[in-house]
Amino acid sequence: MTISPVRAAANHLFMTALHHGPRGVRYAGGVSPEPVSIALPSGGSVSGLWLAPGRSGACVVLAHGAGVGMAHKSMVAIAEGLAERGIASLRYNFPYMERQSRRVDAPPIAHAAVRAAAVAAKALAGGAPLFAGGRSFGARMTSQAQAKATLDGVRGLVFFAFPLHPANQGSEERAVHLREVDLPMLFLQGTRDALAEAERLARVVGQLGPRAELAWLEDADHSFHVRAGSGRSDAAVMAEALDRAADWMLSH
Repeated sequence: MTISPVRAAANHLFMTALHHGPRGVRYAGGVSPEPVSIALPSGGSVSGLWLAPGRSGACVVLAHGAGVGMAHKSMVAIAEGLAERGIASLRYNFPYMERQSRRVDAPPIAHAAVRAAAVAAKALAGGAPLFAGGRSFGARMTSQAQAKATLDGVRGLVFFAFPLHPANQGSEERAVHLREVDLPMLFLQGTRDALAEAERLARVVGQLGPRAELAWLEDADHSFHVRAGSGRSDAAVMAEALDRAADWMLSH
């Protein structure tokens, strides 16, 4: 499986179409995200964005949520925030998002994309410790992929708002596969997340034993948004999540 950095005009136009921002914008530490093409085992490819600080203590593969792509502001905030904390990242689109479809990929297709992105990140990371995860749907597809077969070179999984069940439909069925994940896991979760009832998620993580850690974000919902009367800001919540994620990866 191969990856090839792409700097052609067509790729820049694609990024602009996704509203990532104008060409030439520079991010954390003065480093611009580099467009990358990730080859899929079934043929074709998906787009990725590689963002690395001058010196990276670790690297994480980031998958997006169901309704947004790698260029969504939530993914940008995570990638840039981690870069500021010395963590490189490769965020990427699932095939359905690449096609601009609203229907998410079937799990085998999504899992193949997760696996291909991990291989790509390992090649880009230059020996830095490798982690994988993402937001919501992307977090769950990553954990499912790891449960089925080890992701190449990955040391642990980082979940930003793991979707334990559909909104307001309490269940633990989506957590069954986590028992097969034999890597350290970090769950970054809002206490008001409608897709992960706090009591249920705490029970699930507790059952996973010492390999799983749960970090609560007080008053945050699934989007890490807090209410006006909470005394906190969304930016403060994201900073807390990023601090926890970066510290956890660097400690592993």
